[in-house]
Amino acid sequence: MTSSTAPSSSSSLTFPESTATPLRGGPALRWGVIGTGEIAGDFTDALHAHTDQRVVAVSSRTLDKAERFAASHGVATAVEGQEALVALAEVDVVYVATPHTSHVPDALLAIGAGKHVLIEKPFATTTEEADRLIAAARAAGVLAMEAMWTRYVPHSTVLARLLADGAIGDVRLATADVAWANDLSSGGRMADPSLGGGALLDIGVYAVWFAQFAIGRPVDVRATGTTRADGVDLEAAIALRTAEGRVGTAVTSLLTTSPGLGTISGSTGTVRMLEHLVFPASFEVSTAAGTATWRDPSVLRGRDGLAYEATALAAFVAEGRTDSPLHSLDDARSVTAVLEATRASLTVV
Repeated sequence: MTSSTAPSSSSSLTFPESTATPLRGGPALRWGVIGTGEIAGDFTDALHAHTDQRVVAVSSRTLDKAERFAASHGVATAVEGQEALVALAEVDVVYVATPHTSHVPDALLAIGAGKHVLIEKPFATTTEEADRLIAAARAAGVLAMEAMWTRYVPHSTVLARLLADGAIGDVRLATADVAWANDLSSGGRMADPSLGGGALLDIGVYAVWFAQFAIGRPVDVRATGTTRADGVDLEAAIALRTAEGRVGTAVTSLLTTSPGLGTISGSTGTVRMLEHLVFPASFEVSTAAGTATWRDPSVLRGRDGLAYEATALAAFVAEGRTDSPLHSLDDARSVTAVLEATRASLTVV
């Protein structure tokens, strides 16, 4: 990876090389995908276009849907039902890309079949679900990983190194906003409480993750916002505090669209995201020595960046790991706990 500094930079800051797992040349796994929605298609296409990983099988509730997905995305095998997919000997790892409320039962099927599993965010809808999933994965000795893909893209690996090296001193504050306006009157997944519809589980999870990534796991959560009577949350503002006294805010909404930016402030400097924090992005670091910008034109853009989490998982499996060193099971549970506490704090409108 290369990094560049903005021409107007007056900072002496040197950026570390990205530690994102190389997209090619490493261990390759054979993937099975449960679900045939948009994210499943984007994930499959990203793997096939940019990595040595291969999706070899896909399942859906109906064979017709699975076969259409397979034909569209170059997948050899289509089967009906999750049980049929996890039973396939040629599948090494299962990517769970079903609606939120199906993540845990589908992941448990894969774990029960001895498969490694990448679970689309949110990892779970409740802490009770998260605990069951974590216990099952640890008992089975397989790698279970939340698909918090933003953690595995190059800008996050560089930023993590900078924070660990004290580039902005002692981190004290983080802010994040992730909001996309939705037409909830048209129905669909985002407006369906039975599928975990609402802002928090779908997009607010990214804002909470960013704040936690910067300040650490919170021990105190305060939140306000609104939810429909059916449980579909509309908007929320969340305040977080860690045991060390670091604080963060995470804001999300389905009623408006925000820039999707984040900031991290330390005792000697500040990081400011220059592009939407969910996707591969550039960022700016400001200290008393000046301001510098990190960007890398070779980084995959948009959802092509889903490839990074897949190659990371493959590398972890090759190393014999059963937990991600970048976004652990405990990290995923912590994010789930914040979302759960927030949903309980909202006002019904």
